[in-house]
Amino acid sequence: MTMDGGVGGLVLAAGKGTRMHSEVPKVLRTLLGEPMLAYVLSACAPLCGENLHVVVGHRADEVRRRFPEMAGRFVVQAEQRGTGHALASALPDLTQAGYGHVLVVNGDVPLLTPEVLNEFAAKALAMEADLAFASIEVEDPGAYGRVVREPGGVRIVEAKDYDASRLGPATGEINAGIYFMRLSLARELTPRLSNDNTSGEYYITDLVEMAAAAGKKVVAVNRGRDAALLGVNSPRELAAAEERLRVAIVDGLFDSGVMVRVPDQVRVGPHAVVAPGAVLCGPCEMYGRCRIGAGARVASHVVMRDSELAPGCEVLPFSHLEGAVVGTGCKVGPFARLRPGAVLMEDARVGNFVEVKKSVLESGVKAGHLSYLGDARVGAGTNIGAGTITCNYDGRDKHATVIGENVFIGSNTALVAPVTVGKGALVGAGSIITQDVPDGMLAVGRARQVNLSRRRRSS
Repeated sequence: MTMDGGVGGLVLAAGKGTRMHSEVPKVLRTLLGEPMLAYVLSACAPLCGENLHVVVGHRADEVRRRFPEMAGRFVVQAEQRGTGHALASALPDLTQAGYGHVLVVNGDVPLLTPEVLNEFAAKALAMEADLAFASIEVEDPGAYGRVVREPGGVRIVEAKDYDASRLGPATGEINAGIYFMRLSLARELTPRLSNDNTSGEYYITDLVEMAAAAGKKVVAVNRGRDAALLGVNSPRELAAAEERLRVAIVDGLFDSGVMVRVPDQVRVGPHAVVAPGAVLCGPCEMYGRCRIGAGARVASHVVMRDSELAPGCEVLPFSHLEGAVVGTGCKVGPFARLRPGAVLMEDARVGNFVEVKKSVLESGVKAGHLSYLGDARVGAGTNIGAGTITCNYDGRDKHATVIGENVFIGSNTALVAPVTVGKGALVGAGSIITQDVPDGMLAVGRARQVNLSRRRRSS
């Protein structure tokens, strides 16, 4: 069976998620630093490619801003009147695109994988189903729609409408909220959906019974006890899903040759890449697009986001890195902070309570203690004494500090930008430098010491 017109994907992401007890849209709640919706879009992409559409509603602008790459493919559900209403809102866009089939997925299933969706769609096509949906088996069906299999076919009954006295005890088979249907069928039946139910909403699940009644082939693809297809509806479920994802990622690191110490306390996001031979020691956290080179060592209590560690470098305990690049042989920390734009070239050293922002430290630079380097470039071999500050902000604008090679900056120095310190220069301790220092010169910018007699009050 072919897929004439291709497959369009529709992700339902309009709900508020009342049980999450937060004004943040449910699909923007994060697991390992990434929003739920990002995981679902990644799962759908191999099957649907660019043919993905997202239905938004509650605080829609926040979802749009978080996913700018989806611009032009958002569908607004102005009133959240159920999943069937969400599908109806998207039908004009899906029809205009001319898809043959549409895959409908809830946006709160972060553990969904491309393999599951590809297998599900392949089975639906092989069975020549007009409408297929995925089901799973659970011990407690909770608020999920129950799958009812009868001699005449299969249907889904929402939990609020399930009457055990009439339908019998629930079997534990529930609707996973994933559908694969002919677009022509969706166009035919969706306008006929009714909201005559306990919630007063339009359910996409009703399409199952309607399609069967219309003589269409309806298939329920049972995936057994695959908990990865369960949606996230509460903080507890969000934490449980995040933990499953965390364990899977750490297991993958072990399998690839990464040494993970105290693995139960290591949190690595889905986009991080850790090379074989690297060592991670928990507790530590890595989010965003981190890159860790072979032989790099990350000690405990380190938090990283969107940062790169070259092979062989070391990050010591309690350091925070965001948007930073650390070169081969560098040492960072303990208690160091590298902010966006911090670049450490090979063998540079940033020690305890040193903060670096939007600055380049060339090879062999040492900033051992208690310093702030912002909007600066520091030449190779330079030593930054304890308590050094680049005063880069004048209250309105940021200004640059340039320090040449093999410079010695004495302790407790303030470099008031814009300022340049030339190669081989020495700045005396306690100086406030407001003018450029030529190459090879000694600069001292402090008042002459005066010793005065100490007067004591008589008792």
